[in-house]
Amino acid sequence: MVWTGTWVSDRLGIELAGDDELRGLLGLALRRNPRRAHLLVSGVLGKHVPQLPSVVHGHGVTLGRRVRALLGPEEAARAVVLGYAETATALGHAVADGLETAPYLHSTRRPVASVPSAGGFEESHSHATSHLLLPEDPAFFDRGGEAGRGSLVLVDDEFSTGNTVLNTLRDLHARHPRDHYVIVALVDMRAPGDAGRLAAFAEETGARVDVVAHARGTVRLPEDVLARGLRLVEEQDGRTADPLVPCAPAVAPVRLELGWPAGLPDGGRHGFTPDHRARLREALPAMAARIVDGLGGPEQAGRVLVLGFEELMYAPLVLARALEEAGLDVRFSTTTRSPVLAVDDPGYAIRTRLAFPAHDDPADGPGERYAYNVAGGGFDTVLAVVDSAADTPALHAPGGLLAQLATAAPRVALAVVPAHTPVPRTPDRQEPPVLPAPLRGPDFSSYEPDDVGWLLQDLSAVRLEAPVEEREEAVQRGGAHYAESLPVEYQPTEEYQELYRDALAGSAARIARAVGTVTELVLAERSPRPVLVSLARAGTPVGVLMRRWARHRHGTELPHYAVSIVRGRGIDANALRWLAAHHDPADVVFVDGWTGKGAITRELADALAGFPGFDPEIAVLADPGSCVRTYGTREDFLIPSACLNSTVSGLISRTVLRDDLVGPHDYHGAKFYRELSGSDVSRDFVAAVEDRFDEVADAVDQQVKEAASADRSPTWEGWAAVERISEEQGIHDVNLVKPGVGETTRVLLRRVPWKILARRGAGADLAHIRLLAEQRGVPVEERDDLPYTCVGLIHPRYTRGATGADGKAVGSA
Repeated sequence: MVWTGTWVSDRLGIELAGDDELRGLLGLALRRNPRRAHLLVSGVLGKHVPQLPSVVHGHGVTLGRRVRALLGPEEAARAVVLGYAETATALGHAVADGLETAPYLHSTRRPVASVPSAGGFEESHSHATSHLLLPEDPAFFDRGGEAGRGSLVLVDDEFSTGNTVLNTLRDLHARHPRDHYVIVALVDMRAPGDAGRLAAFAEETGARVDVVAHARGTVRLPEDVLARGLRLVEEQDGRTADPLVPCAPAVAPVRLELGWPAGLPDGGRHGFTPDHRARLREALPAMAARIVDGLGGPEQAGRVLVLGFEELMYAPLVLARALEEAGLDVRFSTTTRSPVLAVDDPGYAIRTRLAFPAHDDPADGPGERYAYNVAGGGFDTVLAVVDSAADTPALHAPGGLLAQLATAAPRVALAVVPAHTPVPRTPDRQEPPVLPAPLRGPDFSSYEPDDVGWLLQDLSAVRLEAPVEEREEAVQRGGAHYAESLPVEYQPTEEYQELYRDALAGSAARIARAVGTVTELVLAERSPRPVLVSLARAGTPVGVLMRRWARHRHGTELPHYAVSIVRGRGIDANALRWLAAHHDPADVVFVDGWTGKGAITRELADALAGFPGFDPEIAVLADPGSCVRTYGTREDFLIPSACLNSTVSGLISRTVLRDDLVGPHDYHGAKFYRELSGSDVSRDFVAAVEDRFDEVADAVDQQVKEAASADRSPTWEGWAAVERISEEQGIHDVNLVKPGVGETTRVLLRRVPWKILARRGAGADLAHIRLLAEQRGVPVEERDDLPYTCVGLIHPRYTRGATGADGKAVGSA
């Protein structure tokens, strides 16, 4: 037999090296993805390649039994299993089946308003990066009894760079630290340079980390593989359409009733317990019998493909396994979000592709979905299994999934599993208390009372500050989240304050022009009476200025509030509740100062998916990362409000989210630094920019006219650049790469910087960066290839004994 990686290997020079089983487990295909050229295609996972259900389930169960042997019966009884959406959801379930007593949860990209996130992380190389953890039981990760939290078993289909696993471990260890982690994968494909980073995490945290895999090896990639892969995809797209195999005329899909047990979850999106597993096993024979009867018996059914749906993999898999045990000739695979090139060649893993529109009203908006290797698979019947949230008109529409399946098989059937509606477990079911009115100056902040209302709680009396180095070490060790404490406020030297004043004098008109442009675009395209909601605190000076522009130019008094959003934890849900009760969510426009790589843009879109009516598109003063379509400029220049901390933001700290301070019905917290009033320039900053409004009015009108006819679609160029820099600098964590002048300034003021990358010839925009870098002993590296004016790199493995790239100890601010 021809290896299904031959076609790609011959053309791009990609090689698999390692255990003898690798080529039997993996083939190769090309992604339609600018972040990674190749796709390792598993033949036993049941995602892209139809496979016997017993083979798919059996590989996961075998891994689970190996984990059980590693842990021992007592520790296995205390363990919890976490799988990754969407590819490894069924594999994680099967590993939990092998462990027998472990509850299971998989990450999801489908937010639910009633379920608070228990964590989140990024999968940087994926086409859809953000993962949410939404257990119905808030104590899911605390299982273990008096002996403490049990082992956490993380399951993915492949362990390649280790970035996703490390992001997950750091996020969960900060929230639910434990002593033992077990990483499970079908294949461990880490390069030698990646293998040590997991050991480093174990050393930093004191936790034990084990890896269990069916096979091990590495992928050898030529240096220019990404560019060559993209060119090859373009060439193939130009030569041929997706290959389809002619088939007999289709008949209308047959809808089959499963008799799914009432109250039984459809999978691990919100948690799946051993009791759920037992109920499902008991019900499977009867459900399989209904399917066989509905298809007219084994002979009429013929060769059957059970096709699952994106994250819904396990329920279709065990149904297919039950049909296999009942004597049917059955294979299993699922639809997917992943865009992959199809090439009809025996040496290529993805032979055919069916494309169709998303049909479950996804949180990230409409888009194409795919079913691979279905056409041409010789199937007499395709049984599509979806959850009720995906049983929509789009599923049945011309060109939808069912219609596409009808071109690939003579008979199509549909079975719908009830989508589980989680009910959060709280001590009581009472309605939450009435939320307090927004805080305003002068009692909270130095802004005018009408300029902004803060939907925050005042934590001014709580000691929250810690030295920058102490915070950095705690965050990177996984023992704390950055939002649980505050950095000691940087007190600028006279030299630095002079730089700030010069920067403001030189850029006030430029800022005024950007303020006017973004405000006019909001008024013209979003709402004639917008409710400005700034993301505290970098967005708040911009929100104040936008409100002042609307009043100055149009005589319109716009309401403006500030709310908290925390990376990895989402937006303040109570603040959204207050806004929805007092304003039309359709009028709410979220405002921020600038985009870096777009992490907060993604965070907001994910957080708002569970709150109908709110538009997740952010309006920003500057969009150097090309992450939004409503902006004042896309230039990466010095915005003076980024130079300082609270003293240019109404004397308000950054926001705080800590369980012992913020209850389920509280706003996130912040401090009002009244004691810094002598250094406050918040009102002066606003006044300096507002004084230039008349001067820039004509330029604003011209910019808005040009913007109205321009293509302002986000390209996410910044995110791609950050990923490239992260890898070339050996950091392997996009959260430690902070692009743009504003984000670089934050690194120097609030984090432990490692080095600064600066565009050669950037000039005055970087004067304050160079001064801060000199004060902290941080090297500045001149570059010609930066898409940003500068990029700040946080120390990737900081301890208080760490040194910077120049060999000098990293100093405190």
